[in-house]
Amino acid sequence: MTPNPTLRELVSPIEQRWSPYRFTPRPVEQEKLAQCFEAATWAASSFNEQPWRWIVATREQGDEFQKMLGCLMEANQAWAANAGALVLTAYRRTFSRNENPNRVALHDLGQAAAHLALQAAAIGLQVHQMAGVNLSQVRTEYQIPDEFEPATAIAIGYPETSEPSDEDARALAAREASARRRNPLSEHVFSQSWGRPVGWK
Repeated sequence: MTPNPTLRELVSPIEQRWSPYRFTPRPVEQEKLAQCFEAATWAASSFNEQPWRWIVATREQGDEFQKMLGCLMEANQAWAANAGALVLTAYRRTFSRNENPNRVALHDLGQAAAHLALQAAAIGLQVHQMAGVNLSQVRTEYQIPDEFEPATAIAIGYPETSEPSDEDARALAAREASARRRNPLSEHVFSQSWGRPVGWK
């Protein structure tokens, strides 16, 4: 995969991060997984609540991996089946110190997931984050406590870079090869009033 077409020089993991649809069915080393989750742990969070939780299944775990795979929407199952590890995410809806609602818990989970993804890119892995998850199934299968909200899934592994061997693989490879673009800063960064671009080139 070629580096992302950034307009400015950025740190290498940001330039190298992408979301593969094809993984090689190679186990991910435990130490590399631990590095990714430690990176997630160092994300900022409101009052240092660290509301994120992760449930991990590696391909070596066999039945556990298949159970987690079965919690994904069918469209995600076919390609995620080759990942080295699958992850389900959840977040605590209230602060543990006083049980008041934590309105930024999902934001903080997102920050932690971004840390995880960038650490993965830095050590030769890639992740693909998914919204296509059966959340009620996750809650039941994994006995998620009421104070936590299941959220997303993440596939972690080594991208498959060989030529696709069948029609399904070719379709996934075509999705990976499509142009990578981001909206210009003028659409996201404002100054003085809503919708007024900050004016950076």
